[in-house]
Amino acid sequence: MSIKKTGSAVWEGSLKEGKGQVSTESGTIKDAPYSFGKRFEGEPGSNPEELIGAAHASCYSMALSMIMGEAGLTPERIATEAAVTLEQDAGGFSITRIHLTTRVRSPGTDADAFHGAAEKAKEGCPVSKLFKAEITLDAALEN
Repeated sequence: MSIKKTGSAVWEGSLKEGKGQVSTESGTIKDAPYSFGKRFEGEPGSNPEELIGAAHASCYSMALSMIMGEAGLTPERIATEAAVTLEQDAGGFSITRIHLTTRVRSPGTDADAFHGAAEKAKEGCPVSKLFKAEITLDAALEN
């Protein structure tokens, strides 16, 4: 089975003065603006790192739901945030770390079984498999 999804971006101008728009095939994100200032100077708007974070958080949450279900655990709610760290290095910039914070409501779930499922999801989520960056996890039940 092979599934292909697309995202696209258009950039116009130089790095610092230019601007761009990013879109997804589904239209969920359509012509969202991004720029140097939005990425590096804290201006409001989108940037690649937050889009990567959203993709990773959503993929991880789905993977955790699947793995918990396979273990006979029933999550009512999984809320995940992915904090993506971009650092300057000798070659320019690199994403060096992604820290996942997930909070799960799953009444009656054993903490050890939950933490095992959370780690398995961190390693097995398709988006996690993309990165060379260190991926860390803070997982907790909210019962």
